[in-house]
Amino acid sequence: MGFVEPNNALLDLWLDRAENQTDKGWSGQQRADARARVQKMGLPNRRDEYWKYTRPDRLTEAAVPTAELLSSEDQEIFSGFEQIKIVFVDGVFSPELSDALDGHDVSIELLSQTRTQEGHWASDIFGQLEAAGQSPVERPLAALNTALAEDGVLVHAKGATSKPVHLIYLRQNQSCDVMLHHVVKVDSGASLSFLESGAVGARSNLVLETDIEAAGSFHHVRIQGRDHQRLASTHQFARLRQESTFKSFTLTANGALTRNECVIELLGDDGIAHVAGACVGDGDFVHDDTVFVTHDAVGCESRQVFKKVLRNGATGVFQGKILVKQDAQKTDGYQISQSLLLDEDSQFLAKPELEIYADDVACSHGSTSGAVDEDALFYLRSRGVPKALATDMLTLSFLAEAVDEIDDAELINSVVEWLEGWLERRRT
Repeated sequence: MGFVEPNNALLDLWLDRAENQTDKGWSGQQRADARARVQKMGLPNRRDEYWKYTRPDRLTEAAVPTAELLSSEDQEIFSGFEQIKIVFVDGVFSPELSDALDGHDVSIELLSQTRTQEGHWASDIFGQLEAAGQSPVERPLAALNTALAEDGVLVHAKGATSKPVHLIYLRQNQSCDVMLHHVVKVDSGASLSFLESGAVGARSNLVLETDIEAAGSFHHVRIQGRDHQRLASTHQFARLRQESTFKSFTLTANGALTRNECVIELLGDDGIAHVAGACVGDGDFVHDDTVFVTHDAVGCESRQVFKKVLRNGATGVFQGKILVKQDAQKTDGYQISQSLLLDEDSQFLAKPELEIYADDVACSHGSTSGAVDEDALFYLRSRGVPKALATDMLTLSFLAEAVDEIDDAELINSVVEWLEGWLERRRT
């Protein structure tokens, strides 16, 4: 595929739309700054270092793509848990399908209903983490989201929350183009579980900014599945203080193109940041995980664990970096990316990186690709297990290290059951 110039006409159209927005409250300045950032950067293109494996023009084309509607049970994956449901249909909040936003032990508001207010707590986070995450690698789609997204949730955990907040995305339009921007604040000593599931849009651009104060903890599980033709770009930006914890896991299946970026800053001593993903791709499928973790404090731990199962010509991409600054002594950084290629037509492209300026650290990275273990397959088949089922069993075993990063046994079981169902539907 040759180089494709970014669509500057579309960028001008988007920026004109942003200029016409009249936010005068706490979000107005951040939106204006984001407009300036994306105008200076321009849209991503294949000449950009971190887009050389993935076609960004599919995410920035002028025409909104069409994605066939499928009956989706993705949002039911967490149905067995007590939760606070917040539902977006084609990117628009649905009060009829959602639980009440008030009356919980966690504060939940909508960006669309608060962004013109003055003095909101989210003003110290909205667009601020995204802006910080633009260096040293530019992320123009995230800046575009800050400038344009008209809705999202603002979640403030002030203590130990009893129920997870579950964002459920439903799609009813074959050509919906969705931008949502979520902001989460976790106070000192507080904790929050945050779930996402369902089909967002035919094309979607999501940003999640998470600020975690000292000794706070944030656990995130996201399911991206079912829609075969969707185009998706997501960004997570996280800022961690002393002894805080951030753990995020994403399960992805199907989709024409999915680009998940995660940018984490460890700014307080003894912080913990884990980001993981499991991906199963079949056919015309591109899945890109791009992660950047910065250690800027003493005694912090980070883990990046990504597993991809690819077949029928699917493509997987992993770009992960650990940056350890000079004063970030006693850093423990771990990174692993692996692919299981179920045929000779699929491919896995990886770019693991370490950049270390401290001398008392334990950092490692590794990346491998391979086929199904023939000895293990033979062992299972010799005991009467059909080949297709044996392959699925080995696939689940391969994905287990990533799935086990979820910090809840019941959630792990739900994810494994979902994976088993996906594999069974494609069993030959």
